[in-house]
Amino acid sequence: MFLNFIADTKVHVTPDPSGLPGSSVLQSLVNGLAFWMLLAALAGVLIGAGVWALASHGNNHHWASRGRSGALVSAAAALVIGAAGAIVNFFVEAGGKVK
Repeated sequence: MFLNFIADTKVHVTPDPSGLPGSSVLQSLVNGLAFWMLLAALAGVLIGAGVWALASHGNNHHWASRGRSGALVSAAAALVIGAAGAIVNFFVEAGGKVK
């Protein structure tokens, strides 16, 4: 009898931004956090590029490599931050198609 109840029950998930109080505040918080993280990524790109340029000019290959990797990692972080919403939406849609 219990197994029949489980077999007949289906659960549906429908994200609704108005479902809970404070959802708009959380959305604003996430937007502000994304802005701060983009500023941090921008600072990382600028600092990394500066270290890369100064170390290359001073023939310090180790620090030039560190500056280059810092600039590239910061640029990749900005890419992921900018695409975060699309990435999450992609996987939500993909998960909704699983039966």
